[in-house]
Amino acid sequence: MSKGFNVSITPEDIAEGEDVDFEEVKEYWNVYKLKDGATLKVKLVLMGVKRLKKHNPDGSPIYVIQSQNIVRAVEVPKELYAKPKPPAMKPV
Repeated sequence: MSKGFNVSITPEDIAEGEDVDFEEVKEYWNVYKLKDGATLKVKLVLMGVKRLKKHNPDGSPIYVIQSQNIVRAVEVPKELYAKPKPPAMKPV
């Protein structure tokens, strides 16, 4: 695996990159215990991949990804909750 390469990437490099199809093999949740007692579950979901026409100094291709972070707060201590607010819209 390549580390520490400093290759400049321009918007033109990204626009000229080739879209690469992919399939999900595994997506894991990362779990973090916060100092306030809450637990966060975080998952990165890949939305798109482009392979640029540029390469790292070692010759490996450069990929740019579009992703979304999914964050869920679980096991939140009761004292961290605020008083619920009334609904903004009245029922029909």
